[in-house]
Amino acid sequence: MRHFLDFEKPIAELEGKIEELRRTSDAGGIDVAEEVARMRDKAQALLKTTYAKLSPWQKTLVARHPDRPKCLDYIRALIEEWTPLAGDRAFADDAAVVGGLGRFRGRAVAVLGTEKGSDTESRVLHNFGMARPEGYRKARRIIELAGRFGLPILSFVDTAGAFPGIEAEARGQAEAIARSIEAGLEAPVPFVATIIGEGGSGGAIALAAADRILMLEHSVYSVISPEGCASILWRDAAQAPTAAEALKLTAEDLRRLNLVDAVVPEPMGGAHRDTAATLAAVGDKVWDSLEPLLALDGATLCARRREKFLEMGRNSVV
Repeated sequence: MRHFLDFEKPIAELEGKIEELRRTSDAGGIDVAEEVARMRDKAQALLKTTYAKLSPWQKTLVARHPDRPKCLDYIRALIEEWTPLAGDRAFADDAAVVGGLGRFRGRAVAVLGTEKGSDTESRVLHNFGMARPEGYRKARRIIELAGRFGLPILSFVDTAGAFPGIEAEARGQAEAIARSIEAGLEAPVPFVATIIGEGGSGGAIALAAADRILMLEHSVYSVISPEGCASILWRDAAQAPTAAEALKLTAEDLRRLNLVDAVVPEPMGGAHRDTAATLAAVGDKVWDSLEPLLALDGATLCARRREKFLEMGRNSVV
């Protein structure tokens, strides 16, 4: 059953009527093809109109859509000979961060990502994509492994942020995130990161300190969630839509500010409406971003990556 967001209710009503007409036709042998086609055209036009003018808050809701393709969907679709790696070699494994080795279009690569899960059981297993320190230490281990063996790094980011629990802080959450960012900046290999849903706070940039940062059209990337920002500034989480506007968290805003390198268009109505097309589009864009980097040596990559992030601080003015 398709899940509709609040602002999609008129679309949901139309699609519900279409489904009802189809059931009526099947049960009574009535020919309603012409009426179904008319209503389908109307629903598509409404979908197009709605998605052409999404607010930053509505884009945030689309980025969080429960049916949106997750990190493991991208790995299954794009990575061959996938071999997952587990553990941080210090404390434990963290299922919120997935990583391993495989082949992307014939080339050996290291892959990282944050996995939210797609149903209740998997969401609990992956802690809703909120990593603990051991997750970021695992990411750092895989990044350093890729550097030693000359493997390009691909990451797929979808997280509301790092896990905020006391036990995570006790085990060095901030240090683990900082070390993961440091490892990304110092990796002597090509690194392409893609924001596929939410890119929240340091929990996202820990896996996105890359040569090329891509964003799906309806993904978001920000220093804090709109709800968190609203709670701090207005003491009222209900102000989240206002905060989303101020945060400039959409792909369009971030591309304009030169904080990301490219935006990957989504199917009309969001990635969840055509998962196969989304996965293929991301694969093509990742390859287009990765291929030019393969010709560069490690020292050049590191120097350019460092300058890229320093430039963000110098010139990005909201």
